[in-house]
Amino acid sequence: MEIPGPSARRRMLISALSVVAAAPSAQVAWLEKYDVPADEIALGFDDVFPLAGGLVEEGELGPGALCELRMIDEVFEEMTRDAQGNRWTRAVLSTDAGWARARHLARAVLVAEGESDPPLPEICIVR
Repeated sequence: MEIPGPSARRRMLISALSVVAAAPSAQVAWLEKYDVPADEIALGFDDVFPLAGGLVEEGELGPGALCELRMIDEVFEEMTRDAQGNRWTRAVLSTDAGWARARHLARAVLVAEGESDPPLPEICIVR
């Protein structure tokens, strides 16, 4: 399998960030469109987060973005470890502090990268 080039990997990261950064209502609509659970937002980010360091080295991503991307990863890790209630439901997307923090950080990265309002990605679900 051919490894995507830097610009394609950047687009993958921006696409995942666009879902994290979206307003809660847009996130819910996206989740409903593809009939996937809320944790798919974090899983999509988790899939592409490892690309970030290489993208910085290749000049496809500003070095300041890496710190904020790490913070998003930490927010999702903390949410996963939280034994209190379920933070991975559509109902809490608009009320949970972790989701709000991840959304804020993702928006900051997108703005810094000149991608202030990218569309939510189309995805293919294999069932």
